[in-house]
Amino acid sequence: MSDGKARERRARWSARLAGAGLRILARTWRVRELHQGTHDVVRQHDRPVIFCLWHCELLCHMWNFRDLGVVVLISEHGDGEIAARAAESLGYRTIRGSSRRGAERALLSLAREVEGGAHVAVTPDGPRGPAESFAPGALIAAQRSGAPIVLLRAVADRAWRLRSWDRFVIPKPFARLTIYVSEPIPVSAPSLRAAADEAPRFQALLRALPLAIDG
Repeated sequence: MSDGKARERRARWSARLAGAGLRILARTWRVRELHQGTHDVVRQHDRPVIFCLWHCELLCHMWNFRDLGVVVLISEHGDGEIAARAAESLGYRTIRGSSRRGAERALLSLAREVEGGAHVAVTPDGPRGPAESFAPGALIAAQRSGAPIVLLRAVADRAWRLRSWDRFVIPKPFARLTIYVSEPIPVSAPSLRAAADEAPRFQALLRALPLAIDG
């Protein structure tokens, strides 16, 4: 067996095991969603949006928004193949790339998906950090496509934290998980450069989202 086929087989089995483990664990979570607006923009919004979430909270959102056909940007390196297969097992479609590396191709793919009517999701601090830093890729895609940004946060009352660059969050069995969803935020910048310059503002908004909704 060639190295490529062996890696693909390992990725396939690792993704199956990860997906099965997540389903067993996540079915014990008690999840509630809090929305900044008056309706569920994830399931009821009448046009595509671009979701932005911190990489460390990815597992929580992947479970909560499963089977909705959201398109997720997944890294091309490291464990990206395993992550992509696990996401697809939960009903997501995937784009391989990064908002930092190979950004132009990935952003074009994101914009095309949005223009085709799909919701897409991006971790603006992934795949390598720094944690909770907001790379401008999603904002550029929003400016190109005209789609608004919707910010997502997840807070678990008890969770494991991995020793990774972002201290990845895995809620413990029977954890109470709160999902925070912002109102759609337009990126009305006149140029791609101006859209990228909005990154510090969106970084602050995403960091403050739970407090903004809880009041």
